[in-house]
Amino acid sequence: MAASQDVHVRICNQEIVKFDLEVKALIQDIRDCSGPLSALTELNTKVKEKFQQLRHRIQELEQSAKEQDKESEKQLLLQEVENHKKQMLRKTTKESLAQTSSAITESLMGISRVMSQQVQQSEEAMQSLVNSSRTILDANEEFKSMSGTIQLGRKLITKYNRRELTDKLLIFLALALFLATVLYIVKKRLFPFL
Repeated sequence: MAASQDVHVRICNQEIVKFDLEVKALIQDIRDCSGPLSALTELNTKVKEKFQQLRHRIQELEQSAKEQDKESEKQLLLQEVENHKKQMLRKTTKESLAQTSSAITESLMGISRVMSQQVQQSEEAMQSLVNSSRTILDANEEFKSMSGTIQLGRKLITKYNRRELTDKLLIFLALALFLATVLYIVKKRLFPFL
């Protein structure tokens, strides 16, 4: 029975060391991860699974230590269990740091997405302003050309009004001359002695 306990204790210790190394490797992977949030979340989940397995093996080792017949072996194994628990506590702190890092990364990615949307909206607003400015400039140019046409029309109307006045005056003078000529002829014919 003691031999099987020794084998079980050795297997538990080997698995604890194996899980410890796997957790360290995963934590290093989390530190090195610069990829998307999904990769970071996946690594975080793997770390949690390994911690669960590590806790389970430490509990098994503790149970085996309590079942030892010799007090010295029992104390030695319990001391080893305490060392493993302390190491796991330090790694749990690293795990919480990794979770915090994951949450911060997720938050930063959310902020980045919001900023990207804001930049996109600003670009669209800027493009709209550029198009509006172009339309206003085109309208301004058109108004300037219309203003020139209106000025030319005003000058022509003023010129035609002067011409009309001149024409009326000339017609009146021509009519007066005609009437004077007709009166002169009638006077000479009807009253030749005057």
